[in-house]
Amino acid sequence: MRVLAIALFLLFGWLQYHLWLSKNGIVDFRMVSSEINVQEQVNSNLHQRNQEMFAEIDDLRQGLDAIEERARHELGMVKDNETFYRIIGEVTP
Repeated sequence: MRVLAIALFLLFGWLQYHLWLSKNGIVDFRMVSSEINVQEQVNSNLHQRNQEMFAEIDDLRQGLDAIEERARHELGMVKDNETFYRIIGEVTP
């Protein structure tokens, strides 16, 4: 009876070791779960950025308004018969 109790105790200890500390144990599971959460957040941010870029591409393909807005803002272009005013603020030392 005593040998059986010792064998069961050793078996229980071995199972607990494998459950908590070995590869694919609970500690490893928690680390992988946290890495998955971080990667899902990164993927979500990238997905949102992609959706914004696809919307901008659709705007550029469908109409000239988006192209005109980009040309005015990024390239400083003006239409014919328009007057361009540039306001420069005061320089403070």
